[in-house]
Amino acid sequence: MILPYLAPQLLLLRTLSSKPLISNRLRDNYQALQLPEDGESSPAQVKEAYLSMAKLYHPDSGTSTADAALFARVEEAYRAVLAHKRQIKASGAENVEEEEGMKGMVPQHRHYLSYEGIGLGTPSQRERQYQQFRVDRAVGQVLDYRQKEHERAAAEEGEIVVRDKRSRQIKITQAVERLVEDLIQESMARGDFRNLSGSGKPINKFDHNPYADPMTHNLNRILIDNGYQPPWIVMQRDIRETTAQLRERLLKGRAKSGESMTLRENAQWQQLCGSIGEELVNLNKMVDNFNLVVPMLSRQMVHFSLDREIAIAEKAAYQHRQEREMERETEKERRREERKKIKVGTQQTTQGLLSWMQNLLK
Repeated sequence: MILPYLAPQLLLLRTLSSKPLISNRLRDNYQALQLPEDGESSPAQVKEAYLSMAKLYHPDSGTSTADAALFARVEEAYRAVLAHKRQIKASGAENVEEEEGMKGMVPQHRHYLSYEGIGLGTPSQRERQYQQFRVDRAVGQVLDYRQKEHERAAAEEGEIVVRDKRSRQIKITQAVERLVEDLIQESMARGDFRNLSGSGKPINKFDHNPYADPMTHNLNRILIDNGYQPPWIVMQRDIRETTAQLRERLLKGRAKSGESMTLRENAQWQQLCGSIGEELVNLNKMVDNFNLVVPMLSRQMVHFSLDREIAIAEKAAYQHRQEREMERETEKERRREERKKIKVGTQQTTQGLLSWMQNLLK
């Protein structure tokens, strides 16, 4: 029997417990996504809020509000809110029989005094919700502790700026890793990995380089076997092939004429140089795009100059003419030696024939 003076308090308690209770950290996550703190937003609204915040704070968005730290915070809040939504959905789908069986066993005024007042539903549901709440609270405490430890170490070493950069890099790296993991899980759920050629087959053992990471080696080998190449490798190959073709055209065009060109040859040469200059403009644009994506500074390229390429072609054509002159001189000398040998052989044959005739007449 419930005492009369407890009825208003129980009514208020039931009213408050009819809504899902969330922790302070989850409430902060909802605020970070600019969502209502009551947790009644739909998954579509949560995703839409995340996309709008990502467009504002993503480091690669190119906007004035881009901030890697804020983007990492939004990413963390988005994942926490999604986990909370999945938890609410799983709690709502529990068996109703358990709730009906436990409804009359525990008085309502004692039912919500356990688990720090966290959760909604049957005792088993509230216990799971409370465990998740404790996990979230522990994760928050661990992150706060690590942040304080980093701040203390940085303050002792006098490297506050380095600490900020390091923490931003760690957060960005963690956000990228989580994003990649989510994409992999989505692809696996869609079945994109079911039709792979090596599906269900064991990976060959790593016995090439004992000092290299076997996982990295196997992943790179799988990518290479499937024809994958990084974009900067493809762009580097295209630039080299285009450069070789342009230089070969310049060399052939200059080698057709001698050191002193006629008016017609000069006009043809100027026309070829103009065409090569237009193609060099497009080639330099490819170089700019390559320098933006190449991961190593030592691999970057400089622009190609028409004057420099013309000088290289003229030097190569001059060397080609010199080699041809040397070949002609060598050929002339060889023929001269052959004529001398033939002449000497003929003289020796004539003298031998005369000696034989003289001996015969005697």
